[in-house]
Amino acid sequence: MRKVLISLLVLFSLTAGYLFAGGQPEAAEADAPTTLVVSSRLYSPASEQKFLYDEVFPDFEKENNCIVKFEILDDTVLLKRAELQAETGRVTTDVVIVHNGVMDQWITNKYVEELPVSDWPGRTFSAAFLDSIMSGGKTYFAPVGGDVYLLLANQKAMKYLPSGADVQNITWEQYIDWAVAIAEGEGEGKTAVTGVPMKSLIYMYGGMFLSYGGEFPVINSPGALEGWKLLTKMHNAYSPTVMTYDNVTAPMKSGETWLTVAHMARTGEAYRSNPSNYVIAPAPKGPKGIGSIAGVSGFGVPVGAEHHDLALKFIEFMTRPEIAVKVARGTGGFLPPIDEAIKVLGDSPVDEVIKKGVLVLQTGVVSGVPGSAYTSWGAVKQVYDDVFAEMIIGTGVYDENLLNEAQAKLEALKK
Repeated sequence: MRKVLISLLVLFSLTAGYLFAGGQPEAAEADAPTTLVVSSRLYSPASEQKFLYDEVFPDFEKENNCIVKFEILDDTVLLKRAELQAETGRVTTDVVIVHNGVMDQWITNKYVEELPVSDWPGRTFSAAFLDSIMSGGKTYFAPVGGDVYLLLANQKAMKYLPSGADVQNITWEQYIDWAVAIAEGEGEGKTAVTGVPMKSLIYMYGGMFLSYGGEFPVINSPGALEGWKLLTKMHNAYSPTVMTYDNVTAPMKSGETWLTVAHMARTGEAYRSNPSNYVIAPAPKGPKGIGSIAGVSGFGVPVGAEHHDLALKFIEFMTRPEIAVKVARGTGGFLPPIDEAIKVLGDSPVDEVIKKGVLVLQTGVVSGVPGSAYTSWGAVKQVYDDVFAEMIIGTGVYDENLLNEAQAKLEALKK
């Protein structure tokens, strides 16, 4: 009898709670945090995600009684999913972070909505990226994670620096002579680039060709031809294991390699691990100045996002100058592509990396990545990788016919 009485009391309590709540879930359930789904091609390293979860998202979550669910998907998958969700009307993500190479596809297909940037004072998006994030005078993406290419040298390499050369203002000719001198002095090449296909070699070489007046990604422009002629001198200057590198950070940190020009987040990661062990500088310059491929990602709100208002609050939060700097510092040293954020940089090692990147962005000859102009950007990368493997690592002999054939392959990949 006692058990029956207790059961009845419990049932009455639950029913009363439901009725007194006006037939709605009880307060505790009504106040359950909302889950904001952020789908990103940026911040794929686990360490960068951990920083965001530990140091950035909690303040936003507390302000807005929500939980940020951050998932990594590459640009191809994000675009395919956007197309499918637009067709079905079932949008499962609230914020996307995509690369500027595909932003035009998101905008022209109306997968993202215009952002109310006029409602967000105190932030001026970097002029270098406005063409990517805007269309028809409207802003569809808020930039984040800008990047350029920087030079990183181990202190052990400094004794081989060519006479009269200044690391902070070095030419490509001097850089190549430096790499060759290191190889001759040490008995093996000590220069790094990503030799694994379809990584970032195209961007290092593409930046060099820009500094000689070339266009990106044209592989046989007059400027590119000048660059390739110089690069054949690097035949024995690269590390013997360069074809295994999918990232230059590890060999630069271990000391296996001493010299590289690479993505600022990757050079920055090595530099920050032991600043006294390295020298970091802008990319080398050519006759036209410092050349670099410059990239950026951007926050966007998919049309039909379930938590639309919360998504806009998240983007406003992430583009506050103080938050943008915090994120840039904690995720490898990307550029905060917001003018007000750049103004508050200090003198820490990570700030030094960012400042070098800002110098390249603001004074160099930069180009974005025209990925959407080609049927497969990975195939474009492969064309560069094949020339590298055959003409630089392979023969070490300049071959203009090979470059003309490579350009024909690039032309065939155009949409």
